[in-house]
Amino acid sequence: MVDDVVKGPASYFPSIEKKYGRPIKEWQELVRQRLPAKHMELVAMLKSDHGMGHGHANAIVAYTLAKEVK
Repeated sequence: MVDDVVKGPASYFPSIEKKYGRPIKEWQELVRQRLPAKHMELVAMLKSDHGMGHGHANAIVAYTLAKEVK
């Protein structure tokens, strides 16, 4: 049986899109535009510039950076 439960940072994505009104791809692009900034600098940017909560900001940054490395 296939387990379709989303885990990790991506599990936050539906609530992020609902709460902040933008698709995840847009948030990821904002993060990519700031590279090579450090993880916590990117989290701080999302929090200060866009009013995002820490957990949501951290999830977007962690997911985006993990995809950039591959």
